[in-house]
Amino acid sequence: MRFLILTKRSILIIMLCAILGIASVSIGLNSVSEAVATASTERKIPIYCVDKQDKVCAISFDAAWGNEQTDDLLKTLDEYNVKTTFFLVGDWVRKYPKSVKKIAKKGHDIGNHSSNHPHMTQLSVDEMKNQLTDCNSEVKKLTGKCPTLFRPPYGDYDNNVVNITKEMNMYCVQWNIDSLDWKDPSVDQIVQNCTSKLVPGSIILLHNGAKNTPEALPKVIEAIKNEGYKIVPISKLIPKGDYTTDVQGKMCLVDDD
Repeated sequence: MRFLILTKRSILIIMLCAILGIASVSIGLNSVSEAVATASTERKIPIYCVDKQDKVCAISFDAAWGNEQTDDLLKTLDEYNVKTTFFLVGDWVRKYPKSVKKIAKKGHDIGNHSSNHPHMTQLSVDEMKNQLTDCNSEVKKLTGKCPTLFRPPYGDYDNNVVNITKEMNMYCVQWNIDSLDWKDPSVDQIVQNCTSKLVPGSIILLHNGAKNTPEALPKVIEAIKNEGYKIVPISKLIPKGDYTTDVQGKMCLVDDD
């Protein structure tokens, strides 16, 4: 019969292996718990486009800084009888009240683009609410209407941004087509950017202060209409009722059945 003789060194090795084994199990359990927690936290996604069967889309302008080109844009929109959506920053509203009134008078949507254009995800919940409330208040003073659409500056959002927007009875709206006009591409390139990926329910992003946008806008409108599309404000593009957004941000009404 052979006897197992444990030396001090053997005992230490066994104890070390046991400790490592317990640590590995603990790490594994923590990883599983984190994975479950992550899976259980649903990612909230804003509206990037709308589920549509007919050829309809929306053009939107973000206005945060200058105002030199707004009148030219409005003139072109009048000439083509097109209504769009202007997302205005609160500071811009305070600085250019006549333009705000003119945009509203001509029948365009006015959306909320925050109070002073911060990265919303870097703010506290209360600060986020103040950004929306302040801009809404400024717009309502001038137009008598409170915006129902919100576009986060820089397209920066998280679950809190989407949830707070919804709690305030507003829609959090992004875009699925970026004209990239803020990079000052050529007129033809802006037209290409706006139309190459156009689909029913698209939301197009332009800016009121980009260098070549006024010159490009007539060609953008003509190209879209030549494709058989109707251009409407975002408020007319979005259907009313409970909705969901898929992983790509397509808005779909919830089927009550």
